[in-house]
Amino acid sequence: MNVQNLNYNKEKLHSERPLVVLTGPTAVGKTALSIAFAKAVQGEIISADSMQVYRGMDIGSAKIRKEEMDGVPHHLLDILEPDEIFNVMIFQQLAKKAIEEIYDRGHIPILTGGTGFYIQSVLYDISFAEETDDTVRKRLEKEAKEKGAAYLHEKLAKVDPATADNVHANNIKRVIRALEFYELNSYPLSQHNETERQKSSPYLFRYYVLNEPRELLYKRIEKRVDQMLADGLVAEVEALKQKGCSRDMVSMQGLGYKEILDYLAGACTLEEAADTIKKETRHFAKRQLTWFRREKEVIWVEKGSFKNAQELLMFLIEDYKKYIEANLI
Repeated sequence: MNVQNLNYNKEKLHSERPLVVLTGPTAVGKTALSIAFAKAVQGEIISADSMQVYRGMDIGSAKIRKEEMDGVPHHLLDILEPDEIFNVMIFQQLAKKAIEEIYDRGHIPILTGGTGFYIQSVLYDISFAEETDDTVRKRLEKEAKEKGAAYLHEKLAKVDPATADNVHANNIKRVIRALEFYELNSYPLSQHNETERQKSSPYLFRYYVLNEPRELLYKRIEKRVDQMLADGLVAEVEALKQKGCSRDMVSMQGLGYKEILDYLAGACTLEEAADTIKKETRHFAKRQLTWFRREKEVIWVEKGSFKNAQELLMFLIEDYKKYIEANLI
């Protein structure tokens, strides 16, 4: 059977709900592979990234360019202004809507990106309790301003060490959310997330995690940061700053943006900012891999096991072909 010539039954797509996840740590090479794979299996890509939703944030978020898409539809890119709020609940709502629309077109949705919690929120249809009383959050936000991010992170480590281990101190929004959850519910957010993780998925999914040896990944990260700077990352952040973007915005918490804002404010040299971006990106990649190792039914795809990118792609296509033959045909 030629996968490329498949005509998926739309009713079966909606009832069986096939979903492909193609993820991995930052800079591992997901973008090019996802395009080739999507073209082969008649897929459309949903970006599972917390920064690529913002307009004007292209270089620092490693956003795919229009000409690189090669005709493959992409969703959840450039849908918000940098001063707008975006979180996992909003992502989940938008991603689920996109999935239904992709089924309507007789195509396969492919979640691509490195934000593990975003992927999990869709994969297991995680429920989020929305609190109407924001008193606790406002108090914690005040504490963060008065006592700093490190203080709040230490506070989280005492009541929810599992979440603290997976959330960087600089990610004040997530730290506050975890503390708020604990205060309102009297049990850790990590416990809630673990319970949700045990749920069965409403999707018939294949979950691929692309990986490569740590030393090679770190070299790719350093090369990517150097290329971002050469491509104009400083000018991009400067333009955002002139539009009113500040370090306390959710959008400016992305890797590369807050560090360049510090440089523009005179708090460090450009070389120091670049070194910090590289270091924090390496730490981020390590946290991503830790997250993916906890997920169920993951297929690890080690790049070093294949002679070249084409052989890797053919492995994915053949594996997916067996999957759809067994479940959709």
